[in-house]
Amino acid sequence: MVSTLDEQRAHGGPGTHDVTNQAPPLTPYDASDDTALLEGLRREGAGWAEEELRRLGRLAGSAQAQEWADLANRYEPELRTHDRYGNRVDEVEFHPSWHHLMRTAIGEGLAASPWADDRPGAHVARSAGGLVWGHTEAGHGCPTSMTYAAVPALRRQPELAKLYEPLLTSREYDPVLREPTEKRGLLAGMGMTEKQGGSDVRTNTTAATPTAESGVYTLRGHKWFTSAPMCDVFLVLAQAPDGLSCFLVPRVLPDGTRNTFRIQRLKDKLGNRSNASSEPEFDGTVAWLVGPEGQGVKTIIEMVNCTRLDCVMMSAALMRTSLVEAGHHARHRSAFGARLVDQPLMRNVLADLALESEAATTLTLRLAGAADRAIRGDEGEAAFRRIATAVGKYWVTKRGPAFTAEALECLGGNGYVEDSGMPRHYREAPLLSIWEGSGNVNALDVLRALSREPGTAEALFGELALARGADARLDAAVTRLRTGLSEASATTARRLVEQMALTLQASLLVRHAPPAVADAFCATRLGGDWGHAFGTLPESAGLDAIVERALPGGEG
Repeated sequence: MVSTLDEQRAHGGPGTHDVTNQAPPLTPYDASDDTALLEGLRREGAGWAEEELRRLGRLAGSAQAQEWADLANRYEPELRTHDRYGNRVDEVEFHPSWHHLMRTAIGEGLAASPWADDRPGAHVARSAGGLVWGHTEAGHGCPTSMTYAAVPALRRQPELAKLYEPLLTSREYDPVLREPTEKRGLLAGMGMTEKQGGSDVRTNTTAATPTAESGVYTLRGHKWFTSAPMCDVFLVLAQAPDGLSCFLVPRVLPDGTRNTFRIQRLKDKLGNRSNASSEPEFDGTVAWLVGPEGQGVKTIIEMVNCTRLDCVMMSAALMRTSLVEAGHHARHRSAFGARLVDQPLMRNVLADLALESEAATTLTLRLAGAADRAIRGDEGEAAFRRIATAVGKYWVTKRGPAFTAEALECLGGNGYVEDSGMPRHYREAPLLSIWEGSGNVNALDVLRALSREPGTAEALFGELALARGADARLDAAVTRLRTGLSEASATTARRLVEQMALTLQASLLVRHAPPAVADAFCATRLGGDWGHAFGTLPESAGLDAIVERALPGGEG
């Protein structure tokens, strides 16, 4: 006679659906429970934002916000080119969760509001908020980032800035397409790349024809990778009579009619699925010139600097999120007689990931501090920002895919299923290296800055000098870097920029992190006492101190 399940249990037998040795849900948790983040926030002049950051951290780690993130990616945006009557509308429909995420991000000042905030550290506070709110999902960070970045470029045309900037810096999310000045808040996108050139925007063929009205043109062409097509205005590059120029393209014209902005299709992307990326076609599209004709790249470069900082920030947020989830699993899962977090080799892996994450977070906040001070007129910080942002963009975004893969592996098979959320992180990671210039473009841009803007090298070495004498391995790395700069070439650009990034990160950790963190980073990333995969820290590394500092709640 077959026993019932209750009878089996009564006699000590396991039920086939009993669940043991699985981690409980991570949510709710506090995404701002990150010592390196909070220390950097205070150090870079935005300590006044800590209370708001902690509140945002609790919201980011809430079950509700995590559900928004999941649903926004499960139910992807859909393109609707025509209405029921056959009229061209070119609208993108999103799941309500997308709008919840956007409304929160904009309301919390993660779009362009720092440009209207006179407090020192306002741009640092925004980056810190992005590091925390990034624990939800990354797709909606694209329109908020571009809206943030559009403001300094738009200021090249003061009359347009006067009209649009108060709405771009608003904390109101107003997603309905209508005449921009009638809205409570605006979102901005950008259209730079075309299918024949990609990053080589000087090969663009979109043509800009002047009209009888001064500063007004019509555009004709096809853009290849324009994200967030539901935005209200776009900064677009096109060929005017005097060369490549920057233009403002509104979706809705001042008279309330739709501008020609034909969305040919949405991209079917590896990751970033919640965000719509599109190919718009311009045909008689009305546009306003921003900056002088022929200076399109120079006009839009400030936008690029801002979005590159956000690529570093988003990669650091993705690292931190993946580390928190891997650490949570390791704390609650047992194997071979001990919790995973107490197994020496897993502890090595987590400590190595923690070093990488802290270095990325610390560099992000230093770059945000430089941006904040440069915007306020500090020329030295402007020079440092110019070189260090490109260096950080290259290296931190490169580390993201390897990092998320290793964090996923900490969960084993549990991490390979969609329900864990780890596959979404893994698919997202490569985008941030591609967006705003791939690795080669960024590495060559560093060489260009060094050769054309001599003050950038001086600013970088001035920063590194602040840690002189604190660690012999760091001092040796700075010496090697000086030699490398004198021998720099396009062929070795990646190697040189990697050196610059690691030396800069080490300098920041030596100055600001606990000895265990700084020593392990210098020993491995600079001293060569390291393997080729995460989890190869030397026996001498202070694994316990590193892990306990990194994981939320303190105790490893």
